[in-house]
Amino acid sequence: MSIVYLNGDFIPLEEAKISVLDRGFTFGDGVYEMIPVFSGKVFRLPEHVKRLQASLAAISLSLDYDNEKWHSLVNELSGLNNIKEDSAVYIQVTRGTGERNHLYQADFTPTVFIMFRPLPATNFAAGVSAVLHEDIRWKYCHIKAVTLLPNVLLKHYAKEKDGSHEAILSRDGYITEGAASNVFMVRNNTVITPPKDGRLLPGITRDLIVELLRESGYECREVQITEAELSGADEIWITSATVGIAPIVKIDGKQVGNGKPGPVWRAVNGLYQAFKTLPGE
Repeated sequence: MSIVYLNGDFIPLEEAKISVLDRGFTFGDGVYEMIPVFSGKVFRLPEHVKRLQASLAAISLSLDYDNEKWHSLVNELSGLNNIKEDSAVYIQVTRGTGERNHLYQADFTPTVFIMFRPLPATNFAAGVSAVLHEDIRWKYCHIKAVTLLPNVLLKHYAKEKDGSHEAILSRDGYITEGAASNVFMVRNNTVITPPKDGRLLPGITRDLIVELLRESGYECREVQITEAELSGADEIWITSATVGIAPIVKIDGKQVGNGKPGPVWRAVNGLYQAFKTLPGE
């Protein structure tokens, strides 16, 4: 039986209940954060909390949880669940319960929910496939909102089309991100990833990979990528908290590079795996 946090209480998951008039249910009016836990260590917690606070501010949802409180809640819940192995902590905040009306009241009491769940074991050493698709989502993709229906449909499309792991999205001919990941490409040993311009989620793992690349002497550019440039890439990767760094070896049935994970991915994945083992929070 897992213990979760809901609106001030630590209770068994089976006892956690919210109203059907919660705006997260009726409008998808809320934000969330997913934070990996590796070997019992919460990964980049300050960075995830900072992004959560930014998402809350972006939808004008006021919550009197400061960084210290978020840190305390996550750490206490980790202890209550005796988290020792790879897991993920999920945080969701909605605007709360009220009459179903598009206009919301400033005095709503937000719903705050936190839980841990197992992090599935993955092995992307052989690479995965992806498909290209128009970015059909809204224009505020920098907000980690709970309204994920377009992402769900895009992931399903990728799987149904040819069993692909991910859909890589483009808008006006430029790559934005994956349905549930950020995108990197390698060309002539230069690593390129789209800039954080509001059309994509500022991924915590994405930012870490950029840091590791630059610290290790790789040239890493944050600039727009055209569909044509992506099709001519030597390597393509996707990154996320739950995936880590996965090499894409095929897009729309066409081979990327030589059809195998490339040398830059192997080197950078090594840096990432080593970083995960460093002592810290």
